Amino acid sequence: MDKRLKFNEPWILQRADPYVYEKDGWYYFTASVPAYDSIVLRRAKKLADLPQAEEVVIWKKHESGPMSKHIWAPELHYLEGKWYIYFAGGEEEDIWKIRPYVLECQGQDPLADAWVEKGKMQRADGDEFSFEAFSLDATVFEDAGDYYYVWAEKVGVGKQISNLYIAKMESPCKLATVQVLLTTPDYDWERVGFWVNEGPAVIHHGDKLYLTYSASDTGVAYCVGMLTATSGTDLLDPLNWRKERHPVLQSSYEKGIYGPGHNCFTKDEDGNDIMVYHARTETEIEGNPLYNPNRHAHLMQVQWDENGKPVFAYD
Repeated sequence: MDKRLKFNEPWILQRADPYVYEKDGWYYFTASVPAYDSIVLRRAKKLADLPQAEEVVIWKKHESGPMSKHIWAPELHYLEGKWYIYFAGGEEEDIWKIRPYVLECQGQDPLADAWVEKGKMQRADGDEFSFEAFSLDATVFEDAGDYYYVWAEKVGVGKQISNLYIAKMESPCKLATVQVLLTTPDYDWERVGFWVNEGPAVIHHGDKLYLTYSASDTGVAYCVGMLTATSGTDLLDPLNWRKERHPVLQSSYEKGIYGPGHNCFTKDEDGNDIMVYHARTETEIEGNPLYNPNRHAHLMQVQWDENGKPVFAYD
């Protein structure tokens, strides 16, 4: 364990929705920037070096139309020999028309090589519903040789409800199957301010898949829930996923960590599982929490209990 790594305190400042991807001995970091106007990347050989690594703007928002407002939650993935970034964006003329989009790198160096827009993520043939409404926070994971795409999408009327959906992928830019509802905000802790399930992330351990997600509005009530499935089963069958009754991570007034959520998972250089999440260091948020820049990326070492389940603890 790198002694320079500090857990459960601000690691990279003002970077919400943090995402770390490790490949060929390099750690890549991206996140939402406070202005929500671009996509940035940085890399380092060690997690502890990422805060000081040079940040490169690899893409900027459009002036109007799709991808011109609210550029949110980019994730970097390497699929079928190419780098991809999955992100969400709105439109200057309709700022809440948030939809999922894809960028593809034209070379093997994601910081230096050109990125091209592949447009909106394509739903499966025969799927009339996916990405028709407010959709964001897509992640990609692999199990038993198949790639899956999990995202949040709002349904209903009024303030609407944000659910999590899953589909199998046909290619990096298109789904192979119609959407399946994974989880909807069932519990009180998922319904503070808004009814929200969003920000999915997957970690494998033994023969299990653990899918964490974030719930409630983006202030102090923001917290992390979890679903569990067995690797190799039909992951498009909701009955193969079990949802935890209570959040697995939430605000700690004792520790001064508020609104933890929108996490991802990586491993440190010694192979220890690390959760990367954002949180606030103050309870009083001036104005709309969404536009407050002080959501900082944090690190947490994941512990595993005797049953092989992850334990997320600030201690």
